[in-house]
Amino acid sequence: RSFAQSLLKFLGFIFWGTAAAQAFGGVLVILMFRNYRYLFPESYLSLPGWLALATALTLLPTGVLAVSISVKCSRNKQGTLMYLLLLLLCLEMSSAVLAHSYCIRTSSQLESAMGYLVHQHNWTCSQDPGSSAVDVMQRKLRCCGVHNYTDWLKASSSWYHPACVPESCCKEKHPHCKGDLGHVEQLSPEGCLKKLEDQLRFAMMYIFWCCTLLSILEFLAGVSNGILMRHQPFQDLNIL
Repeated sequence: RSFAQSLLKFLGFIFWGTAAAQAFGGVLVILMFRNYRYLFPESYLSLPGWLALATALTLLPTGVLAVSISVKCSRNKQGTLMYLLLLLLCLEMSSAVLAHSYCIRTSSQLESAMGYLVHQHNWTCSQDPGSSAVDVMQRKLRCCGVHNYTDWLKASSSWYHPACVPESCCKEKHPHCKGDLGHVEQLSPEGCLKKLEDQLRFAMMYIFWCCTLLSILEFLAGVSNGILMRHQPFQDLNIL
């Protein structure tokens, strides 16, 4: 019984820490899909992030109850803790499954969405630095094209082969770069697809593994709470 109390108290403090970790993952996913909404127009893709935020908020009172029960057992508190643990389990399983499935789905659609943006981007070698979605993405990710700068050559018409790429492909350390193909060393060597895929995979897998780890901790908390409930039987009702 004393071990169950100590474990429940320890898990209560852990729940507070994991609440911050879950909130970080939720905000990360929500901001990613909001910043790149021109690539991910479906609003439901950020659902794992919102579920992670709901999990983080639920973890706070769960941690308080776990610590409180470890100090002084109460049937009402123990029952409430069990309900919260069950709610958390449902939230985390939903978030983990959605994060894993959305990661696979968006990765398969990302290349075609980026390719479409590149082909639809109107630009010339003489124009000023653009502010289109592609330019913003290339500056933010420090990349050029879908796979590399040659994607811009393929995007041009068959009769016109530009001698440059958009200025957003230039590295920051070359302020005078104009996207001239005669100075390829001034251009970002990596394409945007791999960089955005890595960010997306990190955010989704972060939520997935956080939820998986939390489920194990909640199972231990439920077992500890069950042991304490077993050692504290219901009080007999005295009928006056």
